[in-house]
Amino acid sequence: MAGTAGAVAPGDTKAPRPPARMSTVGGDRLGVPGTQVELTPGAPALPAKLTAKSWIVADAETGAILAAHNAHWQLPPASTLKMLFADTVLPKFPRTTVHKVAPRDLQGMGEGSSLVGIKENLTYSVKDLWLGVFLRSGNDAVHVLAAMNGGVPKTVTDMNAQAHELQANDTHVVTPDGYDEPGQVSSAYDLTLFAREGLQNPDFRQYCSTVSAQFPGDWKKDKKTGKPTKARDTFGIQNTDRLLSGDYDLSRYPGIAGVKNGNTTNAGATYTGVAQRGGRTLLVTVMTPAPQHNLVYREAASLLDWGFKAAPSVKPVGTLVPPLSKVPHTKPTAAQGPGGKDQASATSGGSSSGGLLTAAGIAAGTVLLLGLVVMVVRRRRPLPGGSPSGGRGRGRGRGRSRRMRLP
Repeated sequence: MAGTAGAVAPGDTKAPRPPARMSTVGGDRLGVPGTQVELTPGAPALPAKLTAKSWIVADAETGAILAAHNAHWQLPPASTLKMLFADTVLPKFPRTTVHKVAPRDLQGMGEGSSLVGIKENLTYSVKDLWLGVFLRSGNDAVHVLAAMNGGVPKTVTDMNAQAHELQANDTHVVTPDGYDEPGQVSSAYDLTLFAREGLQNPDFRQYCSTVSAQFPGDWKKDKKTGKPTKARDTFGIQNTDRLLSGDYDLSRYPGIAGVKNGNTTNAGATYTGVAQRGGRTLLVTVMTPAPQHNLVYREAASLLDWGFKAAPSVKPVGTLVPPLSKVPHTKPTAAQGPGGKDQASATSGGSSSGGLLTAAGIAAGTVLLLGLVVMVVRRRRPLPGGSPSGGRGRGRGRGRSRRMRLP
């Protein structure tokens, strides 16, 4: 059935509306505006009064999308785009690598950027820099890492290439830190792909699940001489993900383990989270709810609660596709001809007619296709075994076929 949770109120012509046709990567229903969910008898109803422009709830293990609302609507992503930055740059530098910050490394940051407090001419480990990215959403840490990667323009090019590899076709990167820029967009679907890809990496899992840490400051000074010593001050930083760290009016969500939040003028609040309960791991992304304190987290928590209850009974409405490099390609059949579609286009949920199917017109063949896709994703995209232990997430698993165990 197709619902209308979170839809624009009738007659509200000023409110932005999703395009009538959106991408069908992951399934035809995901290209249809409004809420897509296939409830079976006895399944719980979706949370009432959701205000987000776009959201998605998916099984992190199988990739099955349990429900979605305007999943492919291209919207400003804010700092949730840093997940794609991490997918792109994090694997390139060992966590123990040390970098001395040059003044040029910190140039080009937007006015009012969130900062972790990096200072030029001081040295930082790669681990320090990534903690600055994930805990404080530090644009200064992003720019230093981008400088290590060859500069901001190269990093933007690399990120757009990585988005293409992940089949995140709604995403266009202009700046690596998610700062508002014309033309910089992503979608709830793509952000969920970025999170799922990152969670394959144990360092990513550690950083995004860390609640608090000590960050290196300036060199301590001798009390008598006033000269710098060989020891550095440190200061505490705490994760701004309120489902992970909590707030005065919000408790930490049971089983949560990150991954990234964001907030800018154009985007409003955005959030992608991952949580585990009863052996099931769910991903949720919420983009641009009503501008109320912590509402993005409350709506994400309500969708997770629904997902854990509904997962055993709802039918998937789509799937999180694997990276292009993991999709098996087949030779065109005689019926297809030399221009026939390969497995990648089938996995992406494209319709052979090129048109969009309405929620009421989903055929049994499409349901079968989604089932096959989920099987492919389950076989090819297991979350690695092991995870950070506890809130600070220090453990590193080596098992390749075990499920990911979140804090």
